Amino acid sequence: MDLDRIKGILRTFAEVEARGVSPLYEHLALQAAEDDDVAGLLSVARDGEVRATLLMAAAHRLVQADPIHPLSRYYPSLGGFDGVDSDTWPLFRSFLLERASKARELISSRYTQTNEVRRAALLYPGVARAAREAGGKVSLLEVGCSAGLLLGLDRFGYRYQCDGGDQLTAGPAKAAVGLHCALDLAPGAVAPKLPKKLALLDRAGLDRAPVDLSDEDELAWLEACVWADQPDRIRLLRTAAAEQSRHRPRLITGDGVDDLPAAAASLEGPLVVVTSHALAYFGASRRAEFVDALASLAESRPVWWVSEEFYGAGLEAVLPGRADLSGAADGLAVLGVVRWEDGKPEAHALARTAPHGQRMTWLPL
Repeated sequence: MDLDRIKGILRTFAEVEARGVSPLYEHLALQAAEDDDVAGLLSVARDGEVRATLLMAAAHRLVQADPIHPLSRYYPSLGGFDGVDSDTWPLFRSFLLERASKARELISSRYTQTNEVRRAALLYPGVARAAREAGGKVSLLEVGCSAGLLLGLDRFGYRYQCDGGDQLTAGPAKAAVGLHCALDLAPGAVAPKLPKKLALLDRAGLDRAPVDLSDEDELAWLEACVWADQPDRIRLLRTAAAEQSRHRPRLITGDGVDDLPAAAASLEGPLVVVTSHALAYFGASRRAEFVDALASLAESRPVWWVSEEFYGAGLEAVLPGRADLSGAADGLAVLGVVRWEDGKPEAHALARTAPHGQRMTWLPL
């Protein structure tokens, strides 16, 4: 990929994804978008992996390995307290370029792998709806599972703060992982009814490179993929990882389309396939093939697809013509539920969702 396109990717990330969410990454990405040497580090990324988040994760991992470097004072994940100032970019630039060979090694060999635990609060209402329609227990298959932390969503506790002041709660009362999510109601919408418990028959994750949390280096990389000025996300990641060590899910190495039938066949009963910001890593044609693969699965068993994705990254294939759901500019994704009846998809957009699980806006059905 040429340097101008890489710079454009960095600039878009800063202006769309990081702005108002991560002052540190917004600043670093904007500066990197004007710097040939730093932006050029991304040129060694594999096809389809040229992402600002990969550059930021590589830098984060290198700071983790050298936590006494002055740059760490800008990294709350490492105990830093300083906000962005005139020294931030010069320190970052010199730090990264002095370790350019290590940065290139990470960028050329790694994927951006996030396992945002708070997204479970977004997915829970969708999975609960699918389980209710199935009339009982379901099996859960997450495509693009990373370390599989979301596969424990039935063991998490949930507290939804409604815009009128009311709260909805779900999940075990004494859950080790507790998630909070703001729940707004769009005009005409009614708050969802959530079951206190979900019963799963089985669960598994499918990923091209599943993360083994028992490997300290793999866990460190997963933490490095969390934005460095959002330490609460890292603390929640560690809590969920500790909980998962007591209930290890089955993680399958494979392609999200080609290996989907075999992964699904390993699970019994009605099947809920979950994706959460995974389809953005698929090309447009590959996303269409993924939806076709789901439809094929539904020919022989009940299948639901619960997705929390940007509208342009999947749901539009089965719920076309919804300009009101397109949210690239506002950074909001869509929680959708799709089931197949007689070969035809029945799709519903349930909510607009913030990408890190902090907020959702319930839509009228």
